[in-house]
Amino acid sequence: MDEQPDTLERLRSAVTALLYAVSDALKDEPEVVQDNIQRARAILNLADTIGPERSEMPPRAAQDSGLIPRGGLAPWQVCKVLTHIEAHLGAPITTAELANLVRLSPFYFSRAFRRSFNDSPHAYLMRRRVERAQGLMLTTTTPLAQIAVSCGLADQAHLTRLFRRFAGESPATWRRARATG
Repeated sequence: MDEQPDTLERLRSAVTALLYAVSDALKDEPEVVQDNIQRARAILNLADTIGPERSEMPPRAAQDSGLIPRGGLAPWQVCKVLTHIEAHLGAPITTAELANLVRLSPFYFSRAFRRSFNDSPHAYLMRRRVERAQGLMLTTTTPLAQIAVSCGLADQAHLTRLFRRFAGESPATWRRARATG
């Protein structure tokens, strides 16, 4: 039980860092920024209503309020999965591991995750790793190869491929454009 406030605080901290990184990184794409800010707000609101293993809100009321998309993950499952992802972003994370965490089969978990996040678990994980890399690139002078490894990616080439897919430019170009004097 003592871990609950610490876990929620780490989740809030991660979401706050995400908001700053996303808003700075995507100044030219306001729709994407709004989407990420709304997602972060939803996470923070969920964190306020989550108990250790279940939502404090009755399941039917939570679904009627729009917190749980029909066929999606329950609020406690969302919180548990996101907390696990944030805590282990630098390590390998499998869909089976996440499914086991919330006591679902990998197939059903993937389906429910997609309904809750409009993305597959793998795509969400890759996007979070790129977002973390963006945050590190803005706040440190660490070499890109080291950032890639600390974000759970195989090497700098892997980071570059993903980064181009999500940000539309190479990490080095993106970093140079946002470097502060």
